[in-house]
Amino acid sequence: MPDSEDAPEATDAARRGMVERARFGAGPRKSSPDDADRAPVSSTELRDRGPSGVARSLKPRVNWRVFITASVVVIAFSVWAMIMPDSAAATMQDVVGWIATNLGWFYVLTVTLVILFVLWVAFSREGSVRLGPDHSRPQYGLFTWVAMLFAAGVGIDMLFFSVTGPVSQYIAPPSVAPESREATQDAVVWTMFHYGVAGWAMYALLGMAMGYFAYRWNMPLSIRAALYPLLGRRVRGVLGDTIDVFTLVGTVFGVATSMGIGVVLLNVGFSWIFGLPEGLALQIALVAVSVVMTVAACVSGVDKGIRVISELNLWAAGAMILYILVSGQTAFLLNAMVENIGRFIFTLPERTLQTFGYVEGGSEWMAGWTLFFWAFWLAWGPFVGLFLARISRGRTLREFVIAAVTAPVLCDFFIVSIFGNSALHRVLNGDEEFAALAIAQPEHGWYELLASFPGAAFLIGLATLSALLFYLTSANSGAMVMSNFSSSIPDPAQDGSRWLRIYWALLTAVLTIAMLIAGGVTTMEYATLIFALPVTIIAYLVMASFSKVLRMERADREGRVLRHRRVAVDGGQTPEKNWRQRLARLRSYPSKDAVRRFADDVVRPALNDVTAEFTELGYDASLVTEPDLDTGVAAHLLTVKIDEGERDFVYRVAGVITPVPLFGSRGMTQGSDVYLRLEVFTQTGSAGYDVVGLTRTQLIEDVLDRYEAHIAFLNYSAEHDYDSLLTPIRPQQATDATPDAVDPAPSDAEGDAQSTDRPKQPE
Repeated sequence: MPDSEDAPEATDAARRGMVERARFGAGPRKSSPDDADRAPVSSTELRDRGPSGVARSLKPRVNWRVFITASVVVIAFSVWAMIMPDSAAATMQDVVGWIATNLGWFYVLTVTLVILFVLWVAFSREGSVRLGPDHSRPQYGLFTWVAMLFAAGVGIDMLFFSVTGPVSQYIAPPSVAPESREATQDAVVWTMFHYGVAGWAMYALLGMAMGYFAYRWNMPLSIRAALYPLLGRRVRGVLGDTIDVFTLVGTVFGVATSMGIGVVLLNVGFSWIFGLPEGLALQIALVAVSVVMTVAACVSGVDKGIRVISELNLWAAGAMILYILVSGQTAFLLNAMVENIGRFIFTLPERTLQTFGYVEGGSEWMAGWTLFFWAFWLAWGPFVGLFLARISRGRTLREFVIAAVTAPVLCDFFIVSIFGNSALHRVLNGDEEFAALAIAQPEHGWYELLASFPGAAFLIGLATLSALLFYLTSANSGAMVMSNFSSSIPDPAQDGSRWLRIYWALLTAVLTIAMLIAGGVTTMEYATLIFALPVTIIAYLVMASFSKVLRMERADREGRVLRHRRVAVDGGQTPEKNWRQRLARLRSYPSKDAVRRFADDVVRPALNDVTAEFTELGYDASLVTEPDLDTGVAAHLLTVKIDEGERDFVYRVAGVITPVPLFGSRGMTQGSDVYLRLEVFTQTGSAGYDVVGLTRTQLIEDVLDRYEAHIAFLNYSAEHDYDSLLTPIRPQQATDATPDAVDPAPSDAEGDAQSTDRPKQPE
């Protein structure tokens, strides 16, 4: 071992040695036996080890350790709240008081950092990275996607707080004189703030992290997959299970809180419409309705019907808001809404970091309002994030974040402003009785406001329908997400078992009833604030993990050599064609037979030649031909192993079925509306260009250009202290070193085939 004075020279020598190995393809480097459990340190390692490093099985199965532990926690809390409701309420009040006094700053700081982090991701150069391969594109149109974002992240609780929130902040504001001009200006803005950017930033963080690893690296759609770059294969053990337990328990309490608030609100609506007696019995009956709906959805497979209900929910909510706007104080509501949005924007930084540390009683106000909502969003983060990831495949990180923190937030503002200012208008005109009711019994205050509009019976019926749809969709989708969190599911497109969804729907119902018995909405707020605390740690871990993979993406991008003026979709260079080749390709869309002949006559011989030359020069190069049943044209994969500890070079030519352009095409003799392209694929997907029409020499030059770019990437990584990102181990070593490993990870050829995400044959 070198002396301490020689350590810097030894480090520099080691780094220079790694650069030389990357440049000249030196021999293998020995790996430690502990390497199988360490975190991945390159995008290659993510591709090769990620799927098998996270999933315990190649098929969906129940994670019994997570399932049992989370169930015990929820059942124990429910029994305690039912048997000793007074003790449960008092204990939680004491715990919340301690958290608000001692850890309120931690919640505030966490949410602030989450907001800054997602905005940094969106506006960084890595914002162009897609939730999927480089060539993937969104499945849904922009309007449909934004509508689904809104439906996923909004619950019945927003209707509940849209009246009591503004009235409470006017009568009892945190730091200004009650019922003053300042209190009036801030009353609605505080509720906007609580339903604004903070919650959607948390959704965006967890959604983009889970979606990135699931769709770009073929890993499970789960929190533990998002932490794999940070924790390695340890996410499959006790540590990963612990994270899933915290995530699952937080989700259960978040959904139960929303359901509890919902039944308290619907209790009044059903009593008003049908004359049913208000009370715990009716609330329990409404909880039972959500369970029956969830069971029906699982047994009859009416998930499509649930999606229809979600869309109907949007229309019902929109009709309700429009009715209030038109039949109420239209001019006042529009003027106030514009001022509210402006004040929200210009005071957002101050409010985000506001802890009221200098205000007497500030911690109590924070516990009842800001900290509760921050905990609520933390608890709902994994739930909503998973759904957002499911519908956002193909979106760039920039699209995902900007849409999540703007479009749904504006919809929230519209609802909160219309309801809040309508309530505030009554209070400002001297209706003190209504103000007291809205604060003491928010559910009655909400319906009392609706009853003051013309056609009250119609409006109350419409509002109750909207609230019921919010309630049912949250209950059903919440059960689905809980079943996923308590399972090991390698395929992102799959969900947990039906019986699991039914089980979690039942258990969430039991928890909701227990909290209603123990004290209603206040107890729910306390429980959410307490059980969301561990989720803050998960948020920090996800940010650290995602930062690591974005450094990998940046190193990959910065290391490319752009020698040509034409750039591929992945940022690399495309092969130059002479002018006759370019003109011929403008209107030529060859048949499948022609493409097959080109692959046999040009692609395979060219790659054979360059593989042979690599081998002759001492490189460890191989060429694999893979049958492709989708296109009927075999794919060819060239792999050059750089070093046991470095990222291999991959060059794959495979068929992609593409629609013929509507204009400029000469038309195909068989009248087909699609044609076949031979595209170059790397480890992150298609480079986006077609090699049909190139000569054998041009194709070889393209291989060498991309190989030089790959070596430049390795050199760049080493020179910029990214050597820690470039020490992968071979998949077989990772598999053999872990006793509970599943089937061996795919070979380089198979792994690349999985990551390319080739389009399927159109029907």
